[in-house]
Amino acid sequence: MSIPGPGGQGLQLTPFRGLRYVPERVGSLAAVTSPPYDVVVRPEGLRELETADPYNIVRLILPQAGTPEARHRKAAETLRRWQADGVLAPDPEPALYVYEQRDGPTLQRGLIGALRLSPREEGIVLPHEEVMPHVVEDRADLMRATAAHLEPLLLAYRGNGNGTSGNEASGNGAAGQGTGGAAQVIERTILREPLLSTTTEDGVDHHLWRVTNPADLVEVSTDLRHHQALIADGHHRWATYLRLREERREPGPWDFGLVLLVDTARYPLRVRAIHRLLRRLSPDEALPAVRRAFRVRTIDGPLPHALETLAETAAAARAEPGAPNAFLLAGDGRFHLLDRPDPELLARTVPDGRPEAWRTLDATVLHHTLLDHLWNVPDTPEHIGYLHDPAAAVEQAERLGGTAVLMHPVREDVVHELARQGIAMPHKSTSFGPKPATGLVLRSLTLG
Repeated sequence: MSIPGPGGQGLQLTPFRGLRYVPERVGSLAAVTSPPYDVVVRPEGLRELETADPYNIVRLILPQAGTPEARHRKAAETLRRWQADGVLAPDPEPALYVYEQRDGPTLQRGLIGALRLSPREEGIVLPHEEVMPHVVEDRADLMRATAAHLEPLLLAYRGNGNGTSGNEASGNGAAGQGTGGAAQVIERTILREPLLSTTTEDGVDHHLWRVTNPADLVEVSTDLRHHQALIADGHHRWATYLRLREERREPGPWDFGLVLLVDTARYPLRVRAIHRLLRRLSPDEALPAVRRAFRVRTIDGPLPHALETLAETAAAARAEPGAPNAFLLAGDGRFHLLDRPDPELLARTVPDGRPEAWRTLDATVLHHTLLDHLWNVPDTPEHIGYLHDPAAAVEQAERLGGTAVLMHPVREDVVHELARQGIAMPHKSTSFGPKPATGLVLRSLTLG
């Protein structure tokens, strides 16, 4: 995705003084990291992270207290204490950071930096999902209290496309030399000793390097100013960045946001689904309501087999006339496949005035036809949870007496096309990855 015309502003990624854990003060770098805040959804997962190390980053991104105000105040106090005690310390000079993740044959490299914020209308950073106001408000309160960006967003752009893909069958990590610009700076940088290396509990290797050479920084800047990016992960945090920038009239550090920028021509991202947990709707209530509008079949487990059947059904539906929607319901110890929705019902419930690609999205049909019309389920945290792990969604549905709605991933080309048209998909429609680990580098807005 390139900005048309010469000299366009494009992406402006600037160095910053990273705030990082001091290895000697923590059990291990792996023990203080966490997945992004919205992936840590199970209470047992939160407790596991909190007990992994007393300084785990989850105490900042998901502080525990009785009220929202107390939570945010606790995070701010914890951050100040950790800095005063030397648990977190700033790097000596501003830098961009090359970040590498390796998971078996999958390799991803990108640049972490402070990106100049821009509204959607400028066409530089393209959101593809709507956001939930209460989540933006919570993240805004946390950022105000801590005056820090605690975890980078994941942004995708397409560079020159030369060099080896990040999904290397051999797994040897020998990406090509590229044709200059940001790609060439990354390939030169990884030849040096990493600033830090760690392997997290999921088996993923993480490496971080600093880029401070003025010539390298100019090379990156010159390259990126011709490109635009898609928000792959972090819509709520991006919306939060924009809100907090609007609150400040004078230029300053709030004009920039912490991001990881990945060239997907070299390192393609994975696209996965985000599943719904309907906490207060049981399968006994959900199924009768949909039988008159969808074909409903009970299919065999276990879960991996049921998900394969969902994928096959979705693929077959795209090749046939009619709506391509398919969903998998669980929660009563069985799996129920929904497909072939009633065209007349879709015409009545799905809003007009949007492209056909948006009107036929599974998330669109789920929210407008199933949740709003057939089930009357409010889109509030008390009623709906959003989970990346299908097994966690099924387990929680069975434990709570609710219903898990398992989704099939959206195709990446559909995401990009709608984003280019300025059309936002329903919130939590996609999960791009690999996601950066939280806790390897933070950005304090008081350091400059």
